[in-house]
Amino acid sequence: MAAVKQLNPKAEVARAAQALDLNISAAMGLQDVLRTNLGPKGTMKMLVGGAGDIKITKDGNVLLHEMQIQHPTASLIARVATAQDDITGDGTTSNVLIIGELLKQAKVYISDGLHPRVAAEGFDLAKKKALQVLEEMSVKKCSRDDLINVARTSLRTKVKNQVADLLTEIIVDAVLAIKKEGEPLDLHMVEIMTMEHKTEMDTKLVKGLVMDHGARHPDMPKKVTDAFILTCNVSLEYEKSEVNSGFFYKSAEEREKLVKAERAFCDDKVQQVIDLKRAVCGNTDKGFVVVNQKGVDPNSLDALAREGIVALRRAKRRNMARIVLACGGAAVNSFADMK
Repeated sequence: MAAVKQLNPKAEVARAAQALDLNISAAMGLQDVLRTNLGPKGTMKMLVGGAGDIKITKDGNVLLHEMQIQHPTASLIARVATAQDDITGDGTTSNVLIIGELLKQAKVYISDGLHPRVAAEGFDLAKKKALQVLEEMSVKKCSRDDLINVARTSLRTKVKNQVADLLTEIIVDAVLAIKKEGEPLDLHMVEIMTMEHKTEMDTKLVKGLVMDHGARHPDMPKKVTDAFILTCNVSLEYEKSEVNSGFFYKSAEEREKLVKAERAFCDDKVQQVIDLKRAVCGNTDKGFVVVNQKGVDPNSLDALAREGIVALRRAKRRNMARIVLACGGAAVNSFADMK
């Protein structure tokens, strides 16, 4: 042993066969933890956090994220499994169990004298064959019933059967609603909203856009049908200047002029919206809705309410983009070019 090695004095050193045994044992240990989670008959696990918070789940992905895994090989297997969940949404537990079982069988052959390199080459050949068989078995086009069966199979391993059966059709219909031919799915177009006063059995799908904010004036209509929608990012309220500045006046009259000038600035923009509503709606029964990403002050809300306009303020940016995608048109950043 002429080579000089510098090691951490607290590190554990394992060589060859011993290191191999440690790695395989780590994989088998992870397999033992998740084995009872597999399938709809799987048992729930209770996780207790450092702060005393309790989480009950049998989702392999959640378990692997919450578990504090120290062993490098077990940690690598956990990352591989969670990466599959990020891509396909399922198969975490199965992935860990398959890896653990493959290594367990490899240990039997290695203990009989087989070199680990030969076992690794065998795994590589098996992978190529498995990919070939899967390609031959794959279904190129799925019907709605096929998708429902796939979703039900996955969901029943994670939640109660009654909840899984309710959610199955909701999930499939939600994905089919946003699907566009020849384009990848944008799952961000499906939003999950939690209603604090409801149970999981009250879950339902709304094929449209649900916005978690409504009209901010009591006189505005509660329901509007066949409406024109104006999406804008224009402030309809007093705003502080973006640079450090101040208004100086010598008398109460001058201060009153400043207030009136600022009020008139907002009122002009509100009047432009009202003029647009009158132009497009005319004397018909069509509604008019303003969805603004910025604020609308009480005076502006009152003026819009008198015209029968529904105004939503401080809308989320993602909802603004979704309205444009769903209804067409474009969001405006200024009323100057509005026609």
